Amino acid sequence: MRMRNPKYKDEVINNCTFLLNDEIDFENDAPLHIEIGMGKGNFILNMALNNPDINFIGIEKYSSVASVAIKKMMEYNLPNLRVIISDIMNLEELLKNKVDVIYLNFSDPWPKDRHAKRRLTSPNFLKLYDSFFKEKNVIIQKTDNDNLFSYSVDSIREYGYEIEEISYDLHSTDIPNVMTEYEKKFSSQGVKIKYLKASK
Repeated sequence: MRMRNPKYKDEVINNCTFLLNDEIDFENDAPLHIEIGMGKGNFILNMALNNPDINFIGIEKYSSVASVAIKKMMEYNLPNLRVIISDIMNLEELLKNKVDVIYLNFSDPWPKDRHAKRRLTSPNFLKLYDSFFKEKNVIIQKTDNDNLFSYSVDSIREYGYEIEEISYDLHSTDIPNVMTEYEKKFSSQGVKIKYLKASK
């Protein structure tokens, strides 16, 4: 169920100085990492805090959710963090040949077969991502959903990616990890987190 609009939504979004619309305005040539579906922003905010030499963009299509993330981010106003409120399908021109890494964290699994093309690791999305990447394609995915993960592994491999790292229980490994809101919730319930890093 989609969350209700916070009372502060419009004020927060209107006063946000790091919201992107027409162009990407980082004042350096640092690598660019994006998270598609940033949710309430904990992951991308902490990644930016921990990696000042990398630029980050959190992308969220629902303004109600994005406003919660933006409110947190305003406390820091990091020079290496930006937000885009948009459907990823509308961002081909803005992101063309600019991205180094894409994060897909706890994306909607779209469990019905007829909705498979809406999954963010389906071939139509992988083709879109090709236009985003600067040079090497790198996708990092985390999910609690077994079926989505199995689908993603097959889809990504069939599209030509090599899976560099894979885990069916991320928290039992020494792979560096910044947790999302969903991840904390699911792992506290004993759910194992699936992870992959793929490149081509």
